Amino acid sequence: MDWVQIIFELIDLRSFSNLWYWIALAVLWSSASHWVIGVPFDMIARARREGGEALEDLEVLVRINTARTLTIARTAGLLLAGGICFVITTLVILGFWYSVEFAQAVLFLLVPLSILGLLTLRTSRKIVTGENTGAALCQRLTRHRLSTQVLGMIAIFVTAMFGMYQNIQIGMPG
Repeated sequence: MDWVQIIFELIDLRSFSNLWYWIALAVLWSSASHWVIGVPFDMIARARREGGEALEDLEVLVRINTARTLTIARTAGLLLAGGICFVITTLVILGFWYSVEFAQAVLFLLVPLSILGLLTLRTSRKIVTGENTGAALCQRLTRHRLSTQVLGMIAIFVTAMFGMYQNIQIGMPG
């Protein structure tokens, strides 16, 4: 067995039967639900519990991250939206018209993340327009984390169902 064959067996493009894909999916959604608009959730819980300096730190960090998110949306939002739509369309065509499993797998990662990006943008706008201090800020961030977790659960469930279907179809003769 030569080294090229070993590498291609290690990096199998049949993603839904590859353990690394499922590990990456779990890490992706675990990280997404821990980092709420760029702020670690333990910092939100500490600010809610202790108040004072912890709350001030949270407010500053959220202000920085929401300003950054909204600036990116204002300056490059249209270009980013067009690029993301292009990539998603390309993956849909490759994945479902040409049956490229790797494209399907990337699509099942990218589409929910795009939805999460829109949710983050909406939450950032709500924070800037008034829910940017104290308990209202903590509640908004906690709500955003909950919606991220629900989106992640749905994404993992749909990906698992489709992955099992793909593995059954590939495993069947004929």
